[in-house]
Amino acid sequence: MSDFRSKPKTLHGLDVRTVGRFMLLSALVGLVAGAGALAFYFATDVATEWILSKWAGLHTPGHGNALEVGGFVDTLRMPHRWFLFLIPALGGLVSGWLVFGFAPEAEGHGTDAAIEAFHQKKGEIRARVPIVKAIASVATISTGGSAGREGPIAQIGAGFGSFLADRLRLSVSDRRILLLAGMAGGIGATFRAPLGGALFAVEVLYQDPEFEHEGLIPCIISSIVAYSLFGAVTGWNPLLTTPDFRFEHPVELFFYLMLGMACALLGTVYVRTFYQVRDRFAALKLPAFLKPAIGGLILGIMAMFVPQVLGSGYGWVQAALYGKMALWLMILLALGKIVATSLTISSGGSGGVFAPSLVIGAMLGGSFGALVHLFFPELLAEPRSCVLIGMAGFFAGVANTPIATLIMVSELTGNYALLAPLMLVCVVAMVFFRRSSIYEQQVIGRVDSPAHLGDLVVNVLAGISVGDLAEFGRPPTLIPEDMPLNEIIEHMSGSETSYFPVVNSAGEMSGIFSINDLRRILHEEVPPALILARDVAVSQVLTTTPEESVTLVLRKFTRRGIEEIPVVDSQQPGKVLYMLSRRAVLTRYASEMEKKKGVFAET
Repeated sequence: MSDFRSKPKTLHGLDVRTVGRFMLLSALVGLVAGAGALAFYFATDVATEWILSKWAGLHTPGHGNALEVGGFVDTLRMPHRWFLFLIPALGGLVSGWLVFGFAPEAEGHGTDAAIEAFHQKKGEIRARVPIVKAIASVATISTGGSAGREGPIAQIGAGFGSFLADRLRLSVSDRRILLLAGMAGGIGATFRAPLGGALFAVEVLYQDPEFEHEGLIPCIISSIVAYSLFGAVTGWNPLLTTPDFRFEHPVELFFYLMLGMACALLGTVYVRTFYQVRDRFAALKLPAFLKPAIGGLILGIMAMFVPQVLGSGYGWVQAALYGKMALWLMILLALGKIVATSLTISSGGSGGVFAPSLVIGAMLGGSFGALVHLFFPELLAEPRSCVLIGMAGFFAGVANTPIATLIMVSELTGNYALLAPLMLVCVVAMVFFRRSSIYEQQVIGRVDSPAHLGDLVVNVLAGISVGDLAEFGRPPTLIPEDMPLNEIIEHMSGSETSYFPVVNSAGEMSGIFSINDLRRILHEEVPPALILARDVAVSQVLTTTPEESVTLVLRKFTRRGIEEIPVVDSQQPGKVLYMLSRRAVLTRYASEMEKKKGVFAET
């Protein structure tokens, strides 16, 4: 009895894995995520109304109500004022100044940043990032940038989850779970899709069909609370409304199979365009904060000819769902949105990729359905259903989230009658689109995430030392301390490693840096000749020796979130023998597991 009484009764003293505490923390994260979603929702709506509608004179179709769809659209003409082309540039300028001046990690689409924080940064997100991300995204979206709300709100919710974990001094694993709960709450509220938001947060982390199952219950609780708060204020209607679609003809599955393959094909174009545009902007010799403005200017010029590419595009999806858009216009908008989204976000602008991806998929699905119905009217009775199915299949392919996407699209349209074709198209699109994603920070599976390296410390590695893995080691690329940056880049070009030991005049290691460290330095406006290797290197180097246990090395990889570690001579700690990668250790682990399986099979 005295043992129980001696346990602390405070929140901090309880075990974070107890059900009661996790429910409380998840609900609190959901409450803040829902409040953040509301603030962001009203801020973007008010700003968009004033800037695009009243100032620029641009009016797009409404969504969420069948009465707002309007008449049939078969023209690019839309009323707007002559200076429309300048407005996205203005938004890009404000967004770039905020992001690159106060929180560079808020650049791009926020969901990817949250995924990176989960895998690579122990769930840590700086407190200022969600605030900067929210304001910068309002500037981008309200001025016509082709971006969505899910990225910013995911980062807002994830940021609070990380902040709460830090304040309560929780473990790294618990911080990661609350980060996911924040993502789920923000997305579940914003899209009025509580189950889809929860599943998305635990599925989007990996390219393989895996879930972060430890976070599922906290994500569900957070998403329910956030959705309830958001719905109580904004209403309970789905984000989009649809006709009464039905799936009653199994022969249509053949066409849906073709649509899934089309989603994968266009998804490949989308992702390649997105990151090629990013690389082009990164190569521009301009201050980073000006690049979103350049992207916005190009987008604005494009919008003078195709104004439909501006904004989230949900109104056009609503029109397509009711068959109010011409075939040629849907094809043009599908391609135009790819370019517009790349110009907006890949240039350094702030916003999400979920909404534009849904629009691209919807236009692809609408075009596909119209074409099939034109040639096979009796086999595909309702071509408009392809809008909804294409919307889900396209995003499921580019994001590797088939389960979450089909549930989320069903929730945000309020239509569950097409679950069978949705399942088929989402799975087909992902299978044909494997190993590529709009979310660059995804890892292949749980075994590839630093968040789960500690899970691999099992007896199969007992007795194996670092020296036993010498054949997998890579020759180190040693960088002299006084080597300038421009020479460092040339010296690295033929290297097989991504971490580079820095050595002094005696050839002893005095520090180390990675490719990512160089990328951060290259963003600074300092002449490369003035930056020496010792300026880039970290002096506190985590090393191992040939005699050390591989199990201990795995713990080092987990604790520091690194990909390679220098193996040094135990007698001369400054002498680097070779570089050992996390991949090499995992390869040996897999090999030992296969051996164990063989032994068990024989017995």
